[in-house]
Amino acid sequence: MPDSNFIDYVKIFCHSGHGGAGSMHLYRAKYVPKGGPDGGDGGRGGHIILKADPQFWTLIHLKYRKHIKADDGESGSGGLRHGKNGEDIILQVPVGTVAKDAETGEVLFELVEPGEERILCPGGRGGLGNNNFKTATNQTPRYAQPGEEGVEGWYILELKLLADVGLVGFPNAGKSTLLSTITSAKPKIASYAFTTLEPNLGIVSYYDDQSFVMADIPGIIEGAHEGRGIGIRFLRHIERNSVLLFMISALEEDIPGAYKTLLNELEMYNPELLDKDRVLAITKCDLIDRDIEKDLEKSLPKDLPHVFISSLTQEGLKELKDALWQALHK
Repeated sequence: MPDSNFIDYVKIFCHSGHGGAGSMHLYRAKYVPKGGPDGGDGGRGGHIILKADPQFWTLIHLKYRKHIKADDGESGSGGLRHGKNGEDIILQVPVGTVAKDAETGEVLFELVEPGEERILCPGGRGGLGNNNFKTATNQTPRYAQPGEEGVEGWYILELKLLADVGLVGFPNAGKSTLLSTITSAKPKIASYAFTTLEPNLGIVSYYDDQSFVMADIPGIIEGAHEGRGIGIRFLRHIERNSVLLFMISALEEDIPGAYKTLLNELEMYNPELLDKDRVLAITKCDLIDRDIEKDLEKSLPKDLPHVFISSLTQEGLKELKDALWQALHK
C-alpha cells in the first residue's frame, strides 16, 4: 500500500519525569547556630498529557516521534524553597483518539470532546523536605524523602473517526461516488475494487442549514474479521457512528445474501455494531429499470429502511438524506 498521510495507529514509548528529592537542610544564621529544619520539597516530574484538538485529523505527526520523555522535577533546597516542577509534555491528538497499554491491550481512556485533556504518563511526586517531618519529640529530623520515579512504557494510540453516518459495503459498491456527490469531499473514484485505501469524511447539507457528517471506509469483503482485505484495519472508524448506511450494488446477484454477509462481518468484528440504526441503499440504479427495482424490493428486509439511488443521475438522493436524518433523530 502506498504511503498515506492518514495515520490512525501509532505506537510510542513514553517516560514521565522523576520527582525531585526533598531537601535535608537545617537553618543556620550568624546568631542562630542551631536552627530548625527548613528543607523544601522536591518538584513533581513532568506529565505526558494527551489533548484532543479538533484541528488534527490524523496521527501522522507522531509517526516518527517514537520516544517521548518529560523533564524531571528539581530538588528542594534550604529556606523552604521548593523545587520546580518538571515541564509537562502535551501531545495534540485528533478528537476520537483511544489510548491503550501496548503490553496488555487495556483501553486507558478515550478523548471524545474537543479540548479534553488526559494524563497518559503521570510524573513522579516530589519528595518531602525534612521540614515536613519535625515533631515535638523530633525537632531536627536529618532525613528527607527522595522523589518518586516517573512512569515509562509503550502505548498505542488509535484514532476512531467521529461521524454521524458510516458507509458499509463491498468494494466498488459506489460509496466514494455517493460521498463525492452529496458532500464536498473528493475521494478517489475508479471502476476497480479497493479504490478507497483510507477513510474519507464529508459534511452532508440538509434543510435549514443543518448538516451531518458521513464517513467512507475501504470496502469490506467476506472474511474481513479474520484479516482478509484492508477493510478490517478501518472497521474501528464506524464504532462511533450513530447510523450505518449499508450500500449494495443493484447489479449484485444476491442482495439479501450480500447484506447478511456484511452484517456477519460486523458482528464477528464487534457485536455491538449491530445495535446501531441501519439504512440500506441499493446503488447504481441507473443501470436497471423500474420493473427490476420492484422485483428487488420484494426480497429486501421488511424492517429495514431502504432507498434505491443513483449517484450518477442523483435518483433517490433526497429520499436517502431524509431516511438518514430520520434515523439520526429517532
